[in-house]
Amino acid sequence: MSKRVVTVIPGDGIGPECINAAVAIINAAGCNIEWEERHAGASVFKQGIPSGVPADTIESIKKTRVVLKGPLETPVGFGEKSANVTLRKLFETYANIRPVREYPGVTTPYSGRGIDLVVVRENVEDLYAGIEHMQTPGVAQCLKLISRKGCEKIVRTAFEFARAEGRKSVACATKANIMKLTEGLLKKTFEEIAPEYPDIESWHVIIDNAAHQLVKKPEQYDVIVTTNMNGDIISDLTSGLVGGLGFAPTANLGNEVAIFEAVHGSAPKYAGKDVINPTSVILSGVMMLRHIGEFEAATKIEDAVMVTIEEGKAATGDVVGYDKGAKTSVYTKTIIENLGRKPSKSQSRKYQAIKLPQISSDPVFVRPESRRVLGCDIFCEWPKGPEPLGQSLDKIAEGTPFRLKMISNRGTKVYPAGEALIDCVDHWRCRFVLRDEKADASAEQILDLLTRVSAVHQWMHVEKLLEINGEPGHTKAQGED
Repeated sequence: MSKRVVTVIPGDGIGPECINAAVAIINAAGCNIEWEERHAGASVFKQGIPSGVPADTIESIKKTRVVLKGPLETPVGFGEKSANVTLRKLFETYANIRPVREYPGVTTPYSGRGIDLVVVRENVEDLYAGIEHMQTPGVAQCLKLISRKGCEKIVRTAFEFARAEGRKSVACATKANIMKLTEGLLKKTFEEIAPEYPDIESWHVIIDNAAHQLVKKPEQYDVIVTTNMNGDIISDLTSGLVGGLGFAPTANLGNEVAIFEAVHGSAPKYAGKDVINPTSVILSGVMMLRHIGEFEAATKIEDAVMVTIEEGKAATGDVVGYDKGAKTSVYTKTIIENLGRKPSKSQSRKYQAIKLPQISSDPVFVRPESRRVLGCDIFCEWPKGPEPLGQSLDKIAEGTPFRLKMISNRGTKVYPAGEALIDCVDHWRCRFVLRDEKADASAEQILDLLTRVSAVHQWMHVEKLLEINGEPGHTKAQGED
């Protein structure tokens, strides 16, 4: 048989040690894999490549379609974008799968509770689209983009993953009570698709309540599907319930490419000391093996890891303290020695291949029966209070098809004057609506209004106010009637 070629990216800091451990165990299990080493992250940033991902790495992934990757260092608050996010976006790995389970031998406040759940996180849109602008010198904006197509892909993946692992329920966690259009789109999509899976229990939960319930009663959850930012946060929370990020594997799944990686950071202070816990990458390798159909080898390695953790003879420093923990190399050797053994206190699930959703590639995923433009929001920079701004805009709108309905500051209506006591900033949303409530505003009318406003005020952003299928495609400000 020809070997399956897999791209392996050692990563930064402790990454090479984690990857070396995983590769050694996978090879010892007799898997028919050829490793093609490529690089990304800190070393690539230092070469002056802004993405952190060089061309030869991209070409390798296009060829192999499967990646096992160590942690990559990401600049914080400055510099280039995350190479991790770049890889996920380049290859449309839209589903981030983060399983956690209780490990016998790893004592936590939740030991004995039987935690065994999976967070399925949308992986390429939401705030992670990374579309940011300085609106004024003191006000920054990040666009939260949620698409119906993205929601359908992640929701269907969550249900299909539940079926593949024989799980019984899927909960959808959103902040739809506040972000009714963006987070609400995931909730709506979930509720429309859930009836197609009558064998799986489903319900919706507000994300902050989900976090509360995960701490209070985590065993009630089986699969949680959520948006990108929410998933990033609660998946770290869930790993903390079972011992930490060192025990949390992850898969980034797309229809063309799958990337398996550690969820923890590069921890440079531990690099090269042979003291870190490589379990996250090893179990990510197990998820990779199942993805490529090596189910027997995957279970063999998973069982060996469980035996090793259960017996505690090679416990790593993050479990028993770095002054007395087993060396990474010893832990790896022990797992290899335990290949073929079965744990006594846990057992592997009966896995089957995941049927990833096949969604239309047409960019126009939703075709409404009707749409109408009701007006526009013009965002202005203004150094004074709302009253003089409102009076000026009222005068500018005279003789146009539009009237100024209200002005808001950081989401709260401040003009016409209300009762809100708000500490304003120099960023104002000025909402203009058509005087004729049944009309449809043209682009020319909006451009004319914008030209009139720009002759007097500094503006930085404009949004059309849509009505789609008779429903408003925009939200109201706090206090807006």
